[in-house]
Amino acid sequence: MKYVFVTGGVVSSLGKGLTAAALGTLLENRGVKVTLQKFDPYLNVDPGTMSPYQHGEVYVLDDGAETDLDLGHYERFTHTKLSRKNNLTSGQVYQTVLDKERRGDYLGMTVQVIPHITDEIQKRIREIGAITGSEVVITEIGGTTGDIEGLPFLEAIREFALDVGPGNVCFIHVTYVPFIKAAGELKTKPTQQSVAKLREIGVAPHILVCRCEQPLNKELRQKISLFCNVPYNAVIEEKDVDHSIYELPLVLQRERMDDLVCKTLQIDAPPANMSHWQEIIRKLVAPQHRVRIGVVGKYIELQDAYKSVYEAIIHGGIANDCGVAIEKVDSEEIEKNGAEKVLKDLAGILVPGGFGERGTEGKILAARYAREKKIPYLGLCLGMQIATIEFARNVLGLQGAHSTEFDPQTPHPVIHLLNEQIGVTNKGASMRLGSQPCQLAIGSKAAHLYGAFLIQERHRHRYEFNNKYREAFSGHGFNFSGLSPDGQLVELIELNDHPFFMASQYHPEFLSKPNAPHPLFRGFIAASCAASHLKPH
Repeated sequence: MKYVFVTGGVVSSLGKGLTAAALGTLLENRGVKVTLQKFDPYLNVDPGTMSPYQHGEVYVLDDGAETDLDLGHYERFTHTKLSRKNNLTSGQVYQTVLDKERRGDYLGMTVQVIPHITDEIQKRIREIGAITGSEVVITEIGGTTGDIEGLPFLEAIREFALDVGPGNVCFIHVTYVPFIKAAGELKTKPTQQSVAKLREIGVAPHILVCRCEQPLNKELRQKISLFCNVPYNAVIEEKDVDHSIYELPLVLQRERMDDLVCKTLQIDAPPANMSHWQEIIRKLVAPQHRVRIGVVGKYIELQDAYKSVYEAIIHGGIANDCGVAIEKVDSEEIEKNGAEKVLKDLAGILVPGGFGERGTEGKILAARYAREKKIPYLGLCLGMQIATIEFARNVLGLQGAHSTEFDPQTPHPVIHLLNEQIGVTNKGASMRLGSQPCQLAIGSKAAHLYGAFLIQERHRHRYEFNNKYREAFSGHGFNFSGLSPDGQLVELIELNDHPFFMASQYHPEFLSKPNAPHPLFRGFIAASCAASHLKPH
């Protein structure tokens, strides 16, 4: 087993996760089986209870684990199937160690950060390799070198490297080389300081990945090499990409990063054939069609809040050789200015998942506008519930229809709490989570898109369609095209008299990849392209 550890310095949000994912892509295309994991230093057990403003998107895995959004990058860039074992937080580590202490597993010893916390971290590194049978385990250490909460993880990988020995571990440090506009030059000092801090802890990087806005010249690379004690050819330039994050594997391949990793780990593997990846980039850079898609949400100002949704829309564009301009629409703006003014020039409208009442009425107006104007609509989780509420009010005439999440006293609770959620008081990991089966209706648009009648999709919700209203809805062209195998839960709906109006209780964005776009997003963008071509330019 070989191990790659990706650390970060200078500032956060440098793209460690994308760098790790892109490396995974290159190694996979060299015939090496990889898995990736993320270590997060925060004390939360998982991000499931954290606000999007604090954490961004919560990415859900097949086994129901609520994880960091970087695991989404790992799954989109590689073929690896992840589980809750692929995301570890300080909260999980300390909880495990303290549970052992309470049981007396440590036989009266004083429980300390070293060795007990660091041993638990190392155990997880070994575990994931054994479970997946991978040849290379890529582990990303969250946070920034120098953070107090990250020290146990850095100490753990220092000890781990000592244990497995040279030739089995590769340390990659992602750092920032800022461009000082007033001076007109790049500065290497922050990188030098970051590497010095890392070496102080006992970790010496084999490869330095330098995030920068301007190219690194030969002189700068030599300076970084000299002062950071890293070979010249191991100073990797990672400049901001021009068009898409999916260019990154090709950027790193040009810098021969995968060659360096294979050499460090003593892996003999043929060069990566990235021709299929180059075709993905071609479709992103020079697509045959272009459309504008509106994403109507309440966390629009946060780039990471709907990360997987944005990526899945782009994947749908790749499938249709179509460039997608994503318009981020604040649902509260629709409440203030009306749907017509805000949404009039869009080829398609998407309402993603979310929690809380703020902005709900704006989303309902968006769903009505899409239904009445025959604009392609895709609803995800809350977006499906929104479509249901809108239809109940404006087609069925059920005044005051709502979800009990937002109005517990609504006269028509068309969306209500799942039976198993009644009496649940703990917030963490208590929703309907993970991969669940769904039976698609014969003759439905959904079955045509999927090319199947039984599918598996990932969930993260507490509320569902109220079956008491099912007959009233189905009598008016509201088609229940996807149900749980026992027929009790509504998973997918579509409107019969609409070019494309579909909404799922599940989260299809979690299963979409650039080289395998999700059927619903592929169909949504295809319909949006068709609608766009019908409009006068």
